[in-house]
Amino acid sequence: MITFKTIRWRNFLSTGNNWIEIDLTKYVTNLIVGANGAGKSTILDALCFVLFNKPFRKISKGQLVNTVNEKECEVQVSFSIGSRDYQIVRGIKPGLFEIYIDGKLQDQFSSAVDQQRHLEDNILKLNFKSFTQTVILGSATFVPFMQLKSSHRREIVEDLLDIKIFSGMATILRDKLRVVNESIKDLSIKRDMVEEKIQMQKSFITDLDKKSKDTIKNRENRLIDLENHIKELLQENEQCLSKSNSFQEEMQKLSSSKASLKKMNTIKAKLEQRIQSITSEHKFFNENVSCPTCYQKIEEDFRLNKVGEIEEKVKEIDSAYKDLQKSITKEQEKDQRFIDVSQQVTALTNDISTNNFKISEYQRQTREFEREVQDITDQIENRNTERATLKKLQTELKETESNKSTQTEDMSYLEFASSLMRDGGVKSKIIKRYLPVMNKQINHYLQLMDFYINFTLDDEFNEIIKSPIHEKFSYESFSEGEKMRIDLALLFTWRDIAKMKNSSSTNLLILDEIFDSSLDNGGTDEFVKIIRYVIKDAHIFLITHKSEDLNDRFDQLITFEKLNGFSKMT
Repeated sequence: MITFKTIRWRNFLSTGNNWIEIDLTKYVTNLIVGANGAGKSTILDALCFVLFNKPFRKISKGQLVNTVNEKECEVQVSFSIGSRDYQIVRGIKPGLFEIYIDGKLQDQFSSAVDQQRHLEDNILKLNFKSFTQTVILGSATFVPFMQLKSSHRREIVEDLLDIKIFSGMATILRDKLRVVNESIKDLSIKRDMVEEKIQMQKSFITDLDKKSKDTIKNRENRLIDLENHIKELLQENEQCLSKSNSFQEEMQKLSSSKASLKKMNTIKAKLEQRIQSITSEHKFFNENVSCPTCYQKIEEDFRLNKVGEIEEKVKEIDSAYKDLQKSITKEQEKDQRFIDVSQQVTALTNDISTNNFKISEYQRQTREFEREVQDITDQIENRNTERATLKKLQTELKETESNKSTQTEDMSYLEFASSLMRDGGVKSKIIKRYLPVMNKQINHYLQLMDFYINFTLDDEFNEIIKSPIHEKFSYESFSEGEKMRIDLALLFTWRDIAKMKNSSSTNLLILDEIFDSSLDNGGTDEFVKIIRYVIKDAHIFLITHKSEDLNDRFDQLITFEKLNGFSKMT
């Protein structure tokens, strides 16, 4: 239970810089009176502002600051819950929002919104709507329970019964359902991917088994062919090399013929010059008997001897020349043989080079085929690894399907739990249990106010009214005084329910101008009896214009008046 102790304010609405403070526990019944505009209803706006950051009436926050001083607007409220004391301080110009627990200022939240949520959810455990429905009644701007929308009525009752936690749980469950549903989708995609990988791996292993043996056989046959080609070429090279060696030996023997031929040609040239010289000399002595130059007669014996000598030399030289020519011819034959053999050696060398190139190419192909065979052999040897990969994928698939099955099962549980947390689930069952108690209390208070109708609320909090003189009536069918009796009965009932559940139960009840226009004298008398003798553990503040015949019925009279433009309390 929240026990409100004091509230005070300054520079709030028509209040000036001097604090106005009200003790909320000193007297059980309190009458607040004053003229219009004197500030008697300010307590409503101050209390709602300090607790919920908005006034009770339809006033903007900017209008709450006193228009004369225009700053240092501040409201303070103190209360206790159990053994702990609390103080809330809220202000405008400058902005202020502080929470004290047992006199110690609490750490500020990152934002005022978060701090306000903490105050409502963890300390007060009620919101603005619930507070105003159980603590305040009667203002001209106030919307009574029966005039609220069905969803808002339900929200109020859920707060009173302390079952809004189910709405929070429903939200959490929806979030979990969304996460689980996304997880199931992800697992479905993963399962499909793993299944595709498994099929690819199986196909790979099958192809490996099917193609590898044929490929290896083909490559081994090609290696045999290449080996035979290499052998043939090596044999051919050996033959060529043998021939080349023989030719080179022959060339070694023939290598001197060129030099000999050169010398012989030189000698031949000299011999030819000598023959020409001797021939000229023979012709001279053979044709001339005297000197053609000096005309001196050549002796005949001398001439004949000379001719004979020359002819003898010619014979010798001619014989030598013929012998030399034979030698030259032989050497020329040797030289030509050298050239022929040299060409054959060159051809053989070219053949060997060509064969070596072919051998290198065949060896390269051999290495490639051997590497390919090795790769395939390694793949065949690694089939166990590939099968291990397949087994791993199959295990992953089983795990994925198991996780999906678990998630699907979890989702069914979450969906069931979510259905329980909805309005038609557990909350409805709890509300149905309390509805008879609520309806009993409502009619109890109506009877105490001499209003004899059977007023009940259904599951959707719509009214059902039964009365001998009122048929097919609704809340809106009644007069304003009768509506006020119903509103009061509902207010008292909500307070009883809150006290039963210890949810939003407080010691404070503020009634604003309920006597001024709605309740007749009979209703007023019955109401005063109720608040004095029926309502327990409550400090009641009644705000009214009419103080006649009421002053002696209340423990304390609080008067508000306006002096020099500022509200004063006496």
